[in-house]
Amino acid sequence: MSEAATRTVTTPPGLLASLDPLLREWLPRQRWFAGKGRPVTGFSLVAATELLPSTATLGLYHLLVRAHQPLLPGHVGAEQPGDCYQLLIGVREALPPRLAPALIGHVTQGPLAGRTVYEALHDTRPAELLLEALRTQARIGGLRFERDPNREIRSGLVPRLVTAEQSNSSIVYGDTFILKLLRRVVPGINPDLELPLALARAGCPRVPPPTAWLVADPEVPAGAPQPVEPYVLGVLQPFVQGATDGWELALRELAKGEDFVAEARDLGRATAEVHTVLARALPTVTLGHSQLRLMVDGMTERLEAAVHAVPALRPHASGLRSAFTALDDLAAEGHTWTAQRVHGDLHLGQCLRSPAGEWSLIDFEGEPARPLAERRMPQPAVRDVAGMLRSFDYAARSADPPQPEWAERCRAAYCSGYAEAAGRDPRTDPVLLRAYETDKAVYEVLYEARHRPEWLSVPLTAVRRLAASGLT
Repeated sequence: MSEAATRTVTTPPGLLASLDPLLREWLPRQRWFAGKGRPVTGFSLVAATELLPSTATLGLYHLLVRAHQPLLPGHVGAEQPGDCYQLLIGVREALPPRLAPALIGHVTQGPLAGRTVYEALHDTRPAELLLEALRTQARIGGLRFERDPNREIRSGLVPRLVTAEQSNSSIVYGDTFILKLLRRVVPGINPDLELPLALARAGCPRVPPPTAWLVADPEVPAGAPQPVEPYVLGVLQPFVQGATDGWELALRELAKGEDFVAEARDLGRATAEVHTVLARALPTVTLGHSQLRLMVDGMTERLEAAVHAVPALRPHASGLRSAFTALDDLAAEGHTWTAQRVHGDLHLGQCLRSPAGEWSLIDFEGEPARPLAERRMPQPAVRDVAGMLRSFDYAARSADPPQPEWAERCRAAYCSGYAEAAGRDPRTDPVLLRAYETDKAVYEVLYEARHRPEWLSVPLTAVRRLAASGLT
């Protein structure tokens, strides 16, 4: 990295305090804010970097802030450690009309008093700055912009913010690259960079290879017992031009009354190819009874919590629990399973189909609500298969009227395609598959009850089927 690409920056004192009242109102309204339903009681600053001076016509701050919120009922204490969020704050005298939807508010105190602050990713100039920093491998304060030296990034690509609802934020550059910026961040190796890098280095064509990435090195507090791990903040990958995500494609085919069997079979092959390469590129482990017992205990605890929160689950609790005890019984008899790195949150929306008909898998972050260490643990590949089977079910029941037979055909085709590429059919391990599908359905019930009650009937239909299958 050239000396010119390295820049030391300072941020004005009182910056976060001046933004605090505005962020308390704005942050909980964002799609990617994880603490909905609980008020924000304050913020603490993890890191702040001035990317463009606020004294200029356009200022830009990169912030990592921790949002503090009251504990959920049943927890001891007044507050729980807050989630850390990545923010890009633009600063202007006034917003032009095109940026009105990005408004955060007007600052009345502190170093930015009298200025207007807004979500900077809506603005062309800040988006261009991020790509140029990645292209030149800049280092600005605690931010490191890194890239694969074998992959070229052209300058001058026109950015546009992806406006579809996401749990993160994405910018497309000239239909050439897409930059995914993680919003809720934790220190440590993020699988959304780790796994695509491993797959790219192993020559797997099913995942867009990381071209560049953004990392933050927070300052180590005085007296800290150990160094703070870096935060992975974003990943730049090739943009699959003209691609359709699997969810949109499935709903389109359903609406037209078209079959999806061939696409499901191809997607099964693609999933198996990714699993095969991951098992070859990264360590695998053997799960015996003690390891399976921990996994079963976790599934059972999640079930009990969901039953407590959603009364509609109670009549099915015993049948659902049998899916987990059956797996534990099999492990007690000496059965073992191979665990490897997996996608961790696989569904139709995490898959892209190119105009040529090739499937790609994206978004390897895993379930963001789960701890990073858990998301990076080796697991049976069947976990991803179960997630996709549930996704076919969701698509079929989104149709009017619902088409459960469509889901069954897709589920069978997906498993057949998987078997063709992997040499083993996930349906030949029915106890493990049922346990993972049950765990996923229980998670869906809890999610829908809290966020989309009108969708609750979809996972409840699966719950009834899965609970009854333990009685046959």
